[in-house]
Amino acid sequence: MIVGVLALQGAFAAHQDRLVALGVEAPAIRTAEQLDAVDALVIPGGESTTMSHLLRTNDLFDPIARTIGAGLPVFGTCAGMIMCATDVRDGRPDQESFGAIDIAVRRNGYGRQLASFEADLDVEGLDVPFHAVFIRAPVVERVGPEVEILARHDDVPVLVRQQSCTVTSFHPELTPDGRLHAMFVESI
Repeated sequence: MIVGVLALQGAFAAHQDRLVALGVEAPAIRTAEQLDAVDALVIPGGESTTMSHLLRTNDLFDPIARTIGAGLPVFGTCAGMIMCATDVRDGRPDQESFGAIDIAVRRNGYGRQLASFEADLDVEGLDVPFHAVFIRAPVVERVGPEVEILARHDDVPVLVRQQSCTVTSFHPELTPDGRLHAMFVESI
């Protein structure tokens, strides 16, 4: 199995490390041609407006949108959640998203860098709580009827899935716990 990791900006190397530890090939994806060889894609955290801009300037936005639309499994974390959402609030007017999951998110909804925090989450399918790292995290403000909520923090969805798209408000790659990556890989 090959799970590509979008590598234009953000914490892509940490995602690659998690996937490789699971025995999965995890190449860095920087071109549309590289996208053709993957079974799934991880869209990492970073800065969503910058990521949106870089996807356009590197001619990757449309190829990724097409492959996700055709059913390519995708795992988006933090900015990756924003990039996958159907409705992005507080984004720049030129910011684009893939519309892969029926949620509305507010960028930096938990606050700026100084408001970053960690929390233990009860995740559906896991026996032991997952320690999550929230850094300038988006807040989910609306969840569509087909979206499955897998974890909440203070009653707000922070891990959700719809068909082949799974997204988190937090950074699972910044902990030594590879269970969420494993859960994604098993879903492919």
